[in-house]
Amino acid sequence: MLTKRKPKIPKTFAVLGLGRFGSSLARTLYEMGYEVLGVDRDEESVQNMADYLTQVVQANATDENAMRSLGIRNVDVCVVSIGELQTSVLATMLVKELGVPQVVCKAISDVHGKVLTKLGADRVVYPERDMGHRMAHNLTSGNIIDYIELAPGYSIIEATVTSDYVGQTLRQVDLRAKYGINIIAVRRGEKVEVVPGAGFVFEEGDILVAMGKDEKLERLGEQR
Repeated sequence: MLTKRKPKIPKTFAVLGLGRFGSSLARTLYEMGYEVLGVDRDEESVQNMADYLTQVVQANATDENAMRSLGIRNVDVCVVSIGELQTSVLATMLVKELGVPQVVCKAISDVHGKVLTKLGADRVVYPERDMGHRMAHNLTSGNIIDYIELAPGYSIIEATVTSDYVGQTLRQVDLRAKYGINIIAVRRGEKVEVVPGAGFVFEEGDILVAMGKDEKLERLGEQR
């Protein structure tokens, strides 16, 4: 009988491009306990991150000899966080050719993302676009405080519990029947109740974490 192999958990990362997104990502990964190599051709960017990553190197991410000498092929995940299209494309091609197991690329437009996908990027992220979507939902929905797109048409939101729900159980509120959404967690202060049971009683200040279709979640967000 064949045993399904569990996916390897990444332990080492390289972040190519230490702009706002790249430096924030790299520093967060390092603070989470991972080994992180940061690479940027700008000396000031490298100096700014020198005390916050495992290793920071000033180098050109499109220079094959430089990338080989840094041992890029040995990292579990390489994030190409370069906004300039040509440099981003060349760096992505290079790390793929060097055999990095997983390559994640930042894109600044749909065209940019399509090119990176064609080149074999394992995942393409759009931080500016996604932040814009999240901000729009936050500004236009009365009680939604955060929004994450899972896939086209489906999202996860965090929303404050309205006064109508306080003192009622999850069964009584029955959000699944009303809105067709699933409550996957409730945050109460520092505590998180994961997949709360039908008898869970809502309190003032609780924050719902709900998953479902965008149009259903928008209806929940209209509640005030």
